[in-house]
Amino acid sequence: MTPKPSVGDSLKVLRRLPILRQLEGDPLALGRASRSRRSERLQPRTATADKVVGSICPYCAVGCAQKVYVKDEQVVQIEGDPASPISGGRLCPKGSASKQLVNAPTREYRVKYRRPHGTDWEELSLDRAMDMIADRVIATRDLTWEDMGPDGVTRLRRTRGFASLGGATLDNEENYLIKKLFTALGAIQIENQARI
Repeated sequence: MTPKPSVGDSLKVLRRLPILRQLEGDPLALGRASRSRRSERLQPRTATADKVVGSICPYCAVGCAQKVYVKDEQVVQIEGDPASPISGGRLCPKGSASKQLVNAPTREYRVKYRRPHGTDWEELSLDRAMDMIADRVIATRDLTWEDMGPDGVTRLRRTRGFASLGGATLDNEENYLIKKLFTALGAIQIENQARI
């Protein structure tokens, strides 16, 4: 036979109910009433971080600032940066979930290449991939170079064989360098998604 709980035990149980704590002086449940024994032992994921790195959200053209919390060289949390004049510490749902982008188990860390008409991906070294890109840019430029106009007099010095469409998260410095590179290569189709 189980012993009947005492009045004192019953009062202790009742005092743990948030509604009673609210009635005792925390009507909006912003302080003591919202706490439990478990929640009082919790600490934020950011409290144990080794360092905080500033970053920019990779998704849209707004450019919201982020604080990336790192522990043992692993990203443990990403939050909006309250010091940002753009977003004031707020992030949209995609920006709030960008930790998943970094830590996804399916994230690829190697260069993958599929040959023309191929069905399988093969791994390449970064040096080999960069050489292949450079070779193809140079070959395309040589193949599509227009030195003179159809009248044989007008100097064109251009190629329409490749173009650049920059992403909205590129900053001014990156856009400047991309513009310089593609102009030096003779490209005339240089655009940015943020301006379109």
